[in-house]
Parts: sequence; structure tokens; C-alpha cells
Amino acid sequence: MSIQIQVERLFSCSHFLHQPSFMSDLDIQVPTAFDPFADANAENSGAGSKDYVHIRIQQRNGRKSLTTVQGLKKEFSYNKILKDLKKEFCCNGTVVQDPELGQVIQLQGDQRKNVSTFLVQAGIVKKEHIKIHGF
Repeated sequence: MSIQIQVERLFSCSHFLHQPSFMSDLDIQVPTAFDPFADANAENSGAGSKDYVHIRIQQRNGRKSLTTVQGLKKEFSYNKILKDLKKEFCCNGTVVQDPELGQVIQLQGDQRKNVSTFLVQAGIVKKEHIKIHGF
């Protein structure tokens, strides 16, 4: 039997008689690609999120580390908050202007837990609006 005859028999079966005239008549759902970073690419998420205060740690050289606080409301005086943080935790720090993130507070050492409790106790941020990142 030739291939031509086999193909004609295959397509002459009754289940192939009803063929949709348009692509929209098909009930096939095309799977879409899953993007695991879709949440991170959204407008209100990621590093510039306005909903959360992000407290991160950056490893420098050796045992040295840097704690960054980003996402505080602009109505707060960053320099006054920094002054209180430096006095409270006996560390040095600075306020850095970042083009993407705005003003960021940098403190010497791993001060993540200290900063989060300080911000909550001072009434600057609610506990559920703080995200601690790192290690």
C-alpha cells in the first residue's frame, strides 16, 4: 500500500469530517511561557518598591559588611534618622543618593535586626512593611 493511499484513508475517517473553518473555532489552549520573574518586573515591586522598606546587607572585604536601608518615605529627614541610628548602634553611616533607588541609608556592620526594631519602635514604619534581605 502506498503512502498516498494511507494518508487518504486516515483523513477520510469520520472524526476528521468536521474541520473548523477558523482558528478561533479551535478549542486548543496554547500554553504560555511561565515567567518566574514576572513579579519582580512589575511596576510596584523590586528594588524601587514604595510599599516596603528594604533592609539589605552587602558584603565588603573579609568580615566587613554594609547595611543599607531603602524605601523610607521622602517626608522623613534621612539625616536625622541616620544620626539617631549612628548614636544608637555605635557605628558610622551615610546617606547616599542613588539614581534608581533615591536616598539610601548606609551603615557599617550587620545592623539589619537593629535597624528594623528601631524603625518599628520609633513609629517610622510598621513591622509588616519591612523586608529584611541577605544571607
